[in-house]
Formats: sequence, C-alpha cells, structure tokens
Amino acid sequence: MSETREEILKRDFSEAFINKMRNAIETSHYKYGWASKTYPELAQAHKCIEQRLDMYRETHNTEYLVDVANFAMLEFLYPEFADARYTPTDSDKSCGLAGGISYKELMENDR
Repeated sequence: MSETREEILKRDFSEAFINKMRNAIETSHYKYGWASKTYPELAQAHKCIEQRLDMYRETHNTEYLVDVANFAMLEFLYPEFADARYTPTDSDKSCGLAGGISYKELMENDR
C-alpha cells in the first residue's frame, strides 16, 4: 500500500513546530534585529546549534529544538563557510539513524 504525501505529512510532520519556528524568528527579530545583518559576520548559527542541543539534553525543554531548527535554517540562509552548498545525497552517503533502526528496516528484516 502506497501512502499519499498528505498522509505522510499528516502523520510525520508538525505544522505546530513550524509555527513555533516562525514565532521565534519574529520574536528574535524584535529582540536582535535582522538576522541577515547578524549572520555570519557577527554570530555563527552553527555554533548556536550545539549550545541549544546541549541545553535540550540537560533540560528536555523542546523550545531548544525549535531554536536548533531556526539556527539550522539561518546557517542554511547565511552560511559561515564560503564553500557551503546544498548537495543532495543518496543513502550510501547518509549518516543513517543514530543508535537504532527504522521501522521500515525492522519490518523488512522480520520477513
């Protein structure tokens, strides 16, 4: 049985998360000004990702995951590295899942 895009996104995507990202970006704008004037010359978004992941690990506050997503987006928009580029990769270059197995792999291996 093949799932539709709508079914996949309804089950495994969060519009609420995206809305929290939008709200946080807007709030940050009023607190700190234009992100495009800050990154990467005055601050480095990729370093903020590590800090927020550490805070999430310590507190389990999912607000930090919203921050991680926003800093990843800011790094994507305003990369610190001159050679940054988007290059789609196949499974052979993927990091895979950390410390686990996907549901699909589990079902395929169970056969």
